[in-house]
Amino acid sequence: MPEIIETTVYRLDELPEAAKDKARSWYREGGFDHEWYECVYADFEAICAIFGVELKTRPVRLFGGGSRQKPAIYFSGFWSQGDGACFEASYAYKREASRRIRDHAPKDPDLHAIADSLQSVQRGNFYQLRADTCHRGRYYHEYCMDVAVERDSPTRQEMTADAEEAVIEAMRDLARWLYRQLEAEYAYQASNEVVDEVIAANAYTFTEAGRRFG
Repeated sequence: MPEIIETTVYRLDELPEAAKDKARSWYREGGFDHEWYECVYADFEAICAIFGVELKTRPVRLFGGGSRQKPAIYFSGFWSQGDGACFEASYAYKREASRRIRDHAPKDPDLHAIADSLQSVQRGNFYQLRADTCHRGRYYHEYCMDVAVERDSPTRQEMTADAEEAVIEAMRDLARWLYRQLEAEYAYQASNEVVDEVIAANAYTFTEAGRRFG
């Protein structure tokens, strides 16, 4: 015969602390299956445009069939050795990048340093340096980027001795910067404060031990 079993359920704020932690862990295990990093990507795209870094795109399948193009940005994180971020792009000199990046991010010295480094090396090469960045391998960090640098000189003048390394390091610094932003965003969205807000907004309920009900 069928039986009716009654279970008392609780909102997050009604649980004891240990049960709250279990409820938060339940959310964190499945709460990041959406594109939580999109705001970071959008800011990175804007920063790349300022620097003269044109991100390549890659096709991404849609649930309903078909595909759409997304920036060729990759990352893994945030707990293992070898985690990081990388991207695929072409780079060419962009005027006033140092000033514009300070307008965009006035309190970010790392971005200022990247812009100044590129400005300096480009000046020494009559603003003719170009680069192409591609991802290789199965890991995602700055050293998984192959960066090919050339000087687009109409007289076939060679680039200065420091040019190649300076541009490569600037691209890698940009990848390192991106990873730090992703790491910070993840930490923010996984914080107790934000997780509690999401759980409350969705009216999730739990058993007294903190196990998700329903």
